[in-house]
This record gives sequence, structure tokens and C-alpha cells, in this order.
Amino acid sequence: MTTVSITLQDWRAWHPGRAPHADSRLSVDPQPRGASVPAMLRRRLNASGRVVCDMLSELDPEARRVLIYASRHGDGDRTLEMLYALAEQEPLSPARFGMSVHNATLGVHSIASGNRHSLQAIAAGGAEVAALFSETRGYFAEGERDVIAVFSDAPVPERFAAHVTEPTELAVVALLLSASGGREIHTRPCDASQAGQARSPQPSDLIAWLLDEAPLVCPSRRLTWTLSP
Repeated sequence: MTTVSITLQDWRAWHPGRAPHADSRLSVDPQPRGASVPAMLRRRLNASGRVVCDMLSELDPEARRVLIYASRHGDGDRTLEMLYALAEQEPLSPARFGMSVHNATLGVHSIASGNRHSLQAIAAGGAEVAALFSETRGYFAEGERDVIAVFSDAPVPERFAAHVTEPTELAVVALLLSASGGREIHTRPCDASQAGQARSPQPSDLIAWLLDEAPLVCPSRRLTWTLSP
């Protein structure tokens, strides 16, 4: 079976925990503006949601591309606060519920930008990078030429932190991926030492990979990725 190629055309990233970097595609601004979203919609978004919408606006100004969004934990704050409210028999906020679902940020972007193409939200238990690339190949096999893949995550709420084996950093990455042109992304099996040492890839790991600072490995799938020059 022929493997469908994926190439990297462009990217944007946000990691407020990092030091400033010379690459302008990486922002470390702790207070993103969310300028691409009207104020009435913007108020529904948290910081990472505003960043995602601004990145999508920059990479897809005509709002014509398929969008895939991945997050391992999603917006855990909203979800857990609703569960605590239920336990205390308090009324639930419809707005809070609407923004707690996994595809909420893409929904807000779709309303703001008019994007009516396929919007997909996934979680993959630590294999989000592998899932994003796999879904992208599927869209390319069906005839799409460009896809934007977003990987976003944040620390889980403090009351849940003791149950998480891999602490998560606040970061977002958006990749403009194409079926041809750009830098080709190569997938290969990782060796035993990589599989034993690597954590499940987070958005911050993807950023380090894009900046040629570190390899990108998914131990649960035993995969690693490299970029052509």
C-alpha cells in the first residue's frame, strides 16, 4: 500500500512558559489578544482558545481549509467545575457546557470566520500527534490538498493533578500541512531507547521539534518523525 505523503508548509505556535525565540512564528505572549474573533464570541474563549482562532486566521485567511483539532485533556477546568456543581446540586450554565465540549474552539472559529469545511476534534490518550498525521493522510487520500492540524493542551485542574502521570504544559501548535511541496514529514519506527525514555508528546514537544531542538517521538505508537531539509 502506498503511503500518502505529508509536507509542512507553515506553522504557528504559542508557549507562554518559554523564553522569547528568534523565530517569529512562536509567540510567548502570556495574554493573547484573540483579535480574529468578535468581542461577543471572544469572551467565551480562554487564552488557548483565542490563540487557536488567531493562528487559524493567519494560516487560513480565506477560511477554506479542513481543520483538525487535537487535545488530550481539552478544557478540563470547565468540565470539572460543572461536575462539582452537579455534586453540590447547583444549576449548570448552558454557556459553560457549550464551551466544555471538545470541538468548542473550532465551533467559535467557524462562526467567526465562516468556515464551512470539515472540522474535526480528536483525543488520543497521548498519541495526538500520530492521530493528527493519520487523519491528515485520510483527508489527502480523499482529495484534499491542504489541512490545518492544531494540537493544544493545558495543565489539568489542581484538584485532578494528582491523578495525572505526565504533567502537561500550556502550549498550542498549528500546522499547515499539504499533500505536496514544503518540507516532507517522514515517519519511521523509533528505537527501543527512544520508546523507553520519551513521554507522550505534548504541544511543547512539537514546538521543540519544529525549532530543531529535539526529536519528536510517540512511545505508545513506537513512532518518530523527522522533517526533510
